[in-house]
Amino acid sequence: MNRDQAYALMVEHTPSASLQRHMLNVEAAMRAYARHWGEDEELYAVTGLLHDFDYELHPDEHPTWGVNYLRAHTDTPEVVLDAILGHAAYTGVARTTKLAQSLFAVDELTGLVQAAALIRPDKDVRQVELSSLKKRFKNRAFAAGVNREEVTQATAELGVDMEEHMRRVLSAMQAIPASEERI
Repeated sequence: MNRDQAYALMVEHTPSASLQRHMLNVEAAMRAYARHWGEDEELYAVTGLLHDFDYELHPDEHPTWGVNYLRAHTDTPEVVLDAILGHAAYTGVARTTKLAQSLFAVDELTGLVQAAALIRPDKDVRQVELSSLKKRFKNRAFAAGVNREEVTQATAELGVDMEEHMRRVLSAMQAIPASEERI
């Protein structure tokens, strides 16, 4: 499984542009963590692109449906499948690799960053400041669907400081070329 194959699967199974955007944001943040850890960037990118590809069409079976599909129809590595299962805390799958811990840590936070961009008049993520993001994280009424407890737990599991984590994810999303920002 490479990035192009993962992208094609994501688009094929995800009609919603906003969910596609989320997975591209997670891909960017995962790439940033791969570089930080000195790990395989392509593997991290594929994980980010595929982690929610089944959510829209199979929400009650997510992420199990997706992992079963990937096992049956692709050569996706088990480490990726385990990370995808582990990003959904309710599966009970332990996050024992940096790949799985990174996915769990970036998933919810990318949603907060995107929400912070969308309330700006220009809707430009490149204009979101870290100080604003930190303030919005503390305001539980803002982007109420973002599970702050999971972000805090995930950051601790990953072993990084919350501000460092926010900065890395925000910077990764801001580095997405404007031509790729909208689907």
